[in-house]
Amino acid sequence: MSALTLGLIAAFAWGFHDICVRYVSQKTPLMAALLTVLLAGLTFHLGVMVVEDGFIPLSGAAFGYAALAGLFFLIASLGLYGAFQRGPVRLVAPVIASYPILSVAWATLRGADVSALQWGAVVAIILGVSVVAALSDTATEEVPPKGRTIFYAAISAIGFAGTFAISQMAAEMSHDLPVTLVTRLAAIGLLMGIILALKLPLWPGRAAVPVLCLMGFADGIALMSVVSAGGLPDAQYAAVSSSVFGLLTIVMAWAFLRERMTLPQWAGCAVTFCGIGYLAL
Repeated sequence: MSALTLGLIAAFAWGFHDICVRYVSQKTPLMAALLTVLLAGLTFHLGVMVVEDGFIPLSGAAFGYAALAGLFFLIASLGLYGAFQRGPVRLVAPVIASYPILSVAWATLRGADVSALQWGAVVAIILGVSVVAALSDTATEEVPPKGRTIFYAAISAIGFAGTFAISQMAAEMSHDLPVTLVTRLAAIGLLMGIILALKLPLWPGRAAVPVLCLMGFADGIALMSVVSAGGLPDAQYAAVSSSVFGLLTIVMAWAFLRERMTLPQWAGCAVTFCGIGYLAL
């Protein structure tokens, strides 16, 4: 399976995750919701490791990189939640979706050969996602000042790029399953520390738990898919294709929730998947 395919699997999983967010974000404490999602993802991941007999010791360097990736993953998640809590989507989504530029730039610095046309395909993917996301936001209400919202979104983008780059480096040194386990445990431990230090609620509410568990399983599939690309050629393209999760969220809302898709949005989808198709060649 190619890195690009693994990234698309992650995109579908995170797209489903974001569809579910619509049902829980307004009535559930965000930190408690995120903790439940991470714990559900941990449960899923441990199940996979039991089935695959994936409890393989990590070297010191791989463990360190995996733990650092957990810090970046938590930063990405908190930035995403903070940005979308302030909104609007048309401002937040394009900034977060720009993280593939950082991923490909890092891969280039590490010696990957990325042509001008491949860079063009990456930019086309980001532009397509941004167009679809921006046109999906029809809200007209007043929003908080944009500066902090952009800051949170940029932090999220940096967090995602760092998560994928560092965790894939760890996966190159060892096996992807224990690397993902350490990444997730580090994120959970840090989040627990923040929640306890700020005396925030731990329980999201019984009604939200089933949906949050589904979100956690989807998140588990997504993170495992991107990290698993670490040992494959062109691993950076897993991060690139995973960035279309925002676009897929909107398409799934059209397919299952009967939300409207305009012609310019479909054009954005076409541009995005043309870019992905070129990278797959």
